[in-house]
Amino acid sequence: MEERDVEMDAGQVAVVTGAGSGLGREISLGLAARGYQVFGTALAAAEVTDLDAASGGAVRLAVVDIVDDAAVATWAQGVQDHVAGVDLLVSNAGILTPGPVELLAIDDVRREFEVNTFGPLRVINEFLPALRAARGRIVQISTITATVPLPFNAASGASKAAAEVFADVYRAELKQFGIDVTIVSPGSMLTGGPAKSAAAFERLLSAMTPEGRELYGAPFERFAEQFNAKQGEGITATDAATQVIEAAEEQPAPSRRTVGADAAALLHASKTMTDDELDALRLQLGGLV
Repeated sequence: MEERDVEMDAGQVAVVTGAGSGLGREISLGLAARGYQVFGTALAAAEVTDLDAASGGAVRLAVVDIVDDAAVATWAQGVQDHVAGVDLLVSNAGILTPGPVELLAIDDVRREFEVNTFGPLRVINEFLPALRAARGRIVQISTITATVPLPFNAASGASKAAAEVFADVYRAELKQFGIDVTIVSPGSMLTGGPAKSAAAFERLLSAMTPEGRELYGAPFERFAEQFNAKQGEGITATDAATQVIEAAEEQPAPSRRTVGADAAALLHASKTMTDDELDALRLQLGGLV
């Protein structure tokens, strides 16, 4: 992180992971527009430069891989050296590894958990001293498929569901320190995600063996088409970020909020449908019927 003097009274402080693109970028810019000093992680130096320029210096990113213990610790200490406390931590970084469970490489599933589950743990734990100092709030960005798991999306849903369990327990354990924890579950969004997802689907299809393609090729292609179409019709990243920030500033802090009409509908379905009805919905949304 480039050294730069930061005024201690320059407003509230926010930390956003995965801030270099997509939803994280829009959250960072939205918070900066509200007067927050924003610190965050990015995957490329170009993203750091872009956000610095776009925010007039209010967003300060560093290239950090959140699966790297030492890198996260060094970055977090560097941020905390500049601020009295952290008012808001948005744990947003995440990846998606689609595919039939039978065909997913265990290393790919493990990577999904490293980023989506263990990454948030590293970041949150490193920033807890600063969050305690400010009696701040943690917002864990999840996915609605952690609540309603879908075919061909198990690794993402499972890793985010695990992150939600940690978030729920953090909420109980950190209440004594005045720290709130909110889970935000987006549905389909118009971010950089659709292009990345389409590329991931294509890579997996191309890598399928003839046997794997015979077993899963046709339904997986239908699922990919539906998934990409829904993302293409989803809420914009800017609108999604606005809803995330509203949840982050809502008083009293909500335990959970959804982003997008499809996420709200699936959350409602999870509470009102029978198991058999949810299984039928899964088959439909997975392109298996």
